[in-house]
Amino acid sequence: MPLPRTRGTALRQRLAELRGPEVPAKALDARALAALAANPGCKRRAILDGAGVNKTALASALGAPSAFGQSQFALTRGNAFEAKVKADGGAELLRLVHERLDSGAEPPAEAQVPDLTAIGPEGRTARTALALREATAGAWTLLDHPMLALDVAGSPAFLEPDAVVVHPDGSWTVVEIKSFPMLDGSADPSKVGAAARQAAVYVLALEEVAARMEPAPKVRHRVLLVCPKDFSNIPTASAVDIRKQRAVTARQLTRLTRIQDIADALPEGTCFAPDLPAAELTAAVESVPATYAPECLSACELAFHCRGRSRADGAVTSLGRSVRAELGGLTTVEDVLAAARGEMGDPDDPAVAALRRAAQLRAEALGTRPEDLGTRQEDLGVPAEAQALGVRACR
Repeated sequence: MPLPRTRGTALRQRLAELRGPEVPAKALDARALAALAANPGCKRRAILDGAGVNKTALASALGAPSAFGQSQFALTRGNAFEAKVKADGGAELLRLVHERLDSGAEPPAEAQVPDLTAIGPEGRTARTALALREATAGAWTLLDHPMLALDVAGSPAFLEPDAVVVHPDGSWTVVEIKSFPMLDGSADPSKVGAAARQAAVYVLALEEVAARMEPAPKVRHRVLLVCPKDFSNIPTASAVDIRKQRAVTARQLTRLTRIQDIADALPEGTCFAPDLPAAELTAAVESVPATYAPECLSACELAFHCRGRSRADGAVTSLGRSVRAELGGLTTVEDVLAAARGEMGDPDDPAVAALRRAAQLRAEALGTRPEDLGTRQEDLGVPAEAQALGVRACR
């Protein structure tokens, strides 16, 4: 008599069915896990990533191919800059760590750089854990491209940070090396935020390694972001506190491990295999609720598909999260325009009052009536989405 399936085994089988019986799972990396934290309310991304669906192939099959990803030029430039930062045994990198994060420690005149080569990701993960365990107290240790494992939905995701530094006091720091510049000591906030979310994933994985050691080393929640200085190729660095990103990512990973609930709500026979007929595949994808926002364009391969559907439905989320928050209970552009024309909505609602005030100002400027809002878009060449943004001017 066969043994009953455990919940974990049943979930893995269910996710394999969603992915397609002959389709290999796409391993999650730190970028994908960090992107989950950028849009934690999207069930569609959660189930697709949890099932290991190749979203790039899926987007192409849906007729909305993704432009998401790094260019070859950016990858080449990034690799060259990283090699410069880690030259001479990581002397410059360790100097920056000492200067920005641990100036009270002894300067890193000499550092240990253990060999982390091994066969396969499992072997490299074990070798990294051994190197962290063997790091000598009182000395600096640099782990170049260590391999870490993080449990995601019952399966290990293998992650490879740029570097991990062990301080003389035994604490660990994650180092992220990026090729975007720091101009006058600061970088693009959106790019720094993405790097912080990615570093938070590595910190969570390091914490799992530390938890298996006695005594458990401290994993620092201030990571080092290394970038080119101004328009040169000279490395500079900044300490980034990732406690907020770590907390958000941890909550999202906990939610991802409970994707059984999302899977159970899907219609029987749902499958995301890219070789399915377009109509069947579209219906499968649309059976999972999505939470589209313009920020998805830089973080998700399905962003163009979801944007098209969001615009077709007239959802205000296509205007951005900040606009969505301003509009309260008005969830579609049609409702927003109707409220602005005075056809619906409570006049005491701040969002409705602001919309009507915006419609009045627009009418005064164009010499029209407020109730004409949304009826002369073709003449004006102004889409309804852009008109709806008038509410923000009246806040």
